Amino acid sequence: MPPSLNYDSPQALRFYLEQNNLGMRKQFGQNFLINRDARRKLLDALELQPGDRIWEVGPGLGAMTAGLLERGARVNAFEIDRGFIKALEEFFGDESAFTLTPGDVLKTWSAAEPAPYFLGNLPYNIAAALLAELIEKGRYFTRMVFTVQREVARRMAAKPGSADYSSLSVLCASAYTISPLMVIKGASFYPAPKIDSQGVRFDLRTDIDPANYPPAFKPLVRSLFSARRKTIKNNLQSFINSGIIETEGLRVQDLTLNLLEKVGINPNERAENLGIGEFSALALALNREVSNGNSGGG
Repeated sequence: MPPSLNYDSPQALRFYLEQNNLGMRKQFGQNFLINRDARRKLLDALELQPGDRIWEVGPGLGAMTAGLLERGARVNAFEIDRGFIKALEEFFGDESAFTLTPGDVLKTWSAAEPAPYFLGNLPYNIAAALLAELIEKGRYFTRMVFTVQREVARRMAAKPGSADYSSLSVLCASAYTISPLMVIKGASFYPAPKIDSQGVRFDLRTDIDPANYPPAFKPLVRSLFSARRKTIKNNLQSFINSGIIETEGLRVQDLTLNLLEKVGINPNERAENLGIGEFSALALALNREVSNGNSGGG
């Protein structure tokens, strides 16, 4: 850790940025967590052991990186900002436990060596997209701890029937047990955002294998939430008509009603009131029906 940089001080951070001609870029959602206690709580929530491998997304100038290395973690940091990349290389380049993956994490994560842990002060503009992509493409972590916009945290942890319940809620809960952590006020960051953030902890579910959902599960969930005001029947018909699932000439309306009857879902219900079990059962029935090549409904 660079002893000359005080991660708790906005003045020290501003001075370092000015001295090194590093401007803050809004498009990257750059805000430094200057609250030492909040950083400690996030690190504690990971429950790391020395030698554990972890991905860190959005390290910035390395406040959390320093904490991870102090705890003996082996860190692969993903950073997009060229100025911050240079600073991280200067600060931690001699650390054998530190690896830096430069560039947009949405484009680089798939080539990175998997790790069981994940930490991030996730930029607001990519948080939901990154987490959804990791889950949809089967890159799972034993534990994830990150900060996101509070509104996004509510969507992740939302339950069926609530206004915040969405396809993101279903995807997250399909793989992880979600535990909201502390709310972090804007004053805990530099520059201070106008909105609150929240820490979130994801623990990989042990009661199910996330890799065992039917192939149609994830695209089906996205489709059924695509038009929230429409009924399950209408959204399911649109999904089948989209061509994502090969229906082999089956009559879409008959197939739709037959599937909903088989799994006991009211055709006039809406996606926001269905739980993971119902989405999974519907996806399984759809996969089986299509593979059988008949709708069973004439």
